[in-house]
Amino acid sequence: MKIWNVVCAGLLLAGTGVFAEEVLVSWESNGVLVATGMEPGSTCTVERASNLSTPFVDVSSEVVGAGGVISTEVSLEQEASFFRVRVDAVIPEGMVKIPGGTNSGTDPDFGTYSLTVSSFYMDRTEVTKAQWDTVYNWAVTNGYSFENAGLGKASNHPVHTVNWYDCVKWCNARSQMEGKTPCYNLATWSCNFNVNGYRLPTTTEWEYAARGGLQSKRFPWGDTINHNYANYRANGLDPYDTSSYTSFVFHPSYASGEYPYTSPVGSFSSNGYGLYDMSGNVWEWYSNGDIRGGGWCDGAVYARCGFEIWYGPANVGNGIGFRAVCR
Repeated sequence: MKIWNVVCAGLLLAGTGVFAEEVLVSWESNGVLVATGMEPGSTCTVERASNLSTPFVDVSSEVVGAGGVISTEVSLEQEASFFRVRVDAVIPEGMVKIPGGTNSGTDPDFGTYSLTVSSFYMDRTEVTKAQWDTVYNWAVTNGYSFENAGLGKASNHPVHTVNWYDCVKWCNARSQMEGKTPCYNLATWSCNFNVNGYRLPTTTEWEYAARGGLQSKRFPWGDTINHNYANYRANGLDPYDTSSYTSFVFHPSYASGEYPYTSPVGSFSSNGYGLYDMSGNVWEWYSNGDIRGGGWCDGAVYARCGFEIWYGPANVGNGIGFRAVCR
């Protein structure tokens, strides 16, 4: 990804962003932003921020036309707004782009919330056992050691029985495998959010992505849940569970063999951002050792977008997995 000149009130701000002499961003008097010198056919996004210390949010995305020029009208409601043009890299395999912006509203159970993020990429599904094994096998022959080898019911089911530390190491190894810069310092477990490697999402990124663009809803699809939407332990006695059961029941399509009763990733419809299993299947580690999303063995209360719980970074369980994000 390359970010070109930032524009504020019609003026180019020198020293901001990543520059190339052949790219020019200009501001027309009628409120039209023009960028030239980009590769025709590439995708670019115009972003906006109220000031340079807040996240940029997407205004519009478009394909660069013949001649390497884009021309887009932008709102001048706030004279202090900053605009920039981002030329997107190819989306990493298996990931989707989560658009930057703000999702705010009133959750039926958790009250008012406001989630603001810059755009990022996120794994479309939970990391599968097959994906885990590919990176894990490379990692252990290239200087990495893990506390847990990771388990999974099948290659296309989510990996589980991995702790937060294992997932952090795996993200670093995946970054190195693909020529990216690792995010984590494994001596301090701190994360560098300014490099292009893989990492676990922040709590804000995770919830913003889980909501899929919907506002003020319990789940990624709405306010009620049943087995048509997710792999969880249903109970029709829960006020927002529309199942007909009068006690807890595992998903009948996947409750076979030995535990865990996970389902193949992508078995249910995606949310508005193209993400699968943000509720149910397995819990997901995110930054600092917390988990979100609920799992195959838990009731609907845990599958809500606004619910999170501290689990402890060294702990493992057959209902806990993860997915990664990157810039």
